[in-house]
Amino acid sequence: MLTTDHPVALKAALRHDTIRRAIEVNGRVSIADLKDRLGVSEVTIREDLKYLESRGVLTRVRGGAVVVRNGAMEMSLEETSTTNHGEKMAIGLHAASMVENGQTIIIDVGSTTTELAKALSPNLARVVVITNGLNIALILEALPGVSVIVTGGTLRPLQHSLVAPMGTLLLDQLKADVAFLGCNGVDPTRGFTNTNIAEAEIKQAMVKSAGKTVFLADHNKIGEVASAFVTDISGADLLITDDAADASVLGNLRGDGLAIEVVRSRIQ
Repeated sequence: MLTTDHPVALKAALRHDTIRRAIEVNGRVSIADLKDRLGVSEVTIREDLKYLESRGVLTRVRGGAVVVRNGAMEMSLEETSTTNHGEKMAIGLHAASMVENGQTIIIDVGSTTTELAKALSPNLARVVVITNGLNIALILEALPGVSVIVTGGTLRPLQHSLVAPMGTLLLDQLKADVAFLGCNGVDPTRGFTNTNIAEAEIKQAMVKSAGKTVFLADHNKIGEVASAFVTDISGADLLITDDAADASVLGNLRGDGLAIEVVRSRIQ
């Protein structure tokens, strides 16, 4: 049996780490790309993917593999946008009403924060938006009173987001009035969490860069815990959710000092 000190095992461990990182950033990998990148045979890549699947890191699909989060494949932004769309629109509209002329704000990537971007008033003036969401930058391009700064970094195609490497450098240099963040879980004990580790790192930098942090999360996220920690409950100033959220969990969150604003689940 090989140990990790054996040269063959070491090479395998390095390949596995490279594949883990690639799928963490991109959400999926192809056998052809990995074969060229790692300089090994297709047979070897298939064995690597089979091993990583057995460890719950990924799910093999035709021609490659996709990321696994909490036992399920990570969904694309387009797919998540169709889930609880009415609730996300209501949350986004409420958050958009908080933005004032002259502010510098951060808008995180995500389906609910995308609704915030869509709901921003065309009459806003002298507003600077910092975002890691390429789709959000394109939406805001149409607003004459809004200047857009894109964080830079490495593209995650599944979410059209920019992450590490190089994803936090600009955020470390800027200060915003308010950061509007998305998440995949809000729990009184575990705090705010996200399914993707690379995106969680960007969210942490956004929290540090903002004077006020507002999380946008529909009811499906309340009481859930995802794999990557973003911040504890004390790291947020406000949570905006919808009225289908678990009342007992919201009560516990309020008991921990978190301000919560609840919007109607559907826009009438």
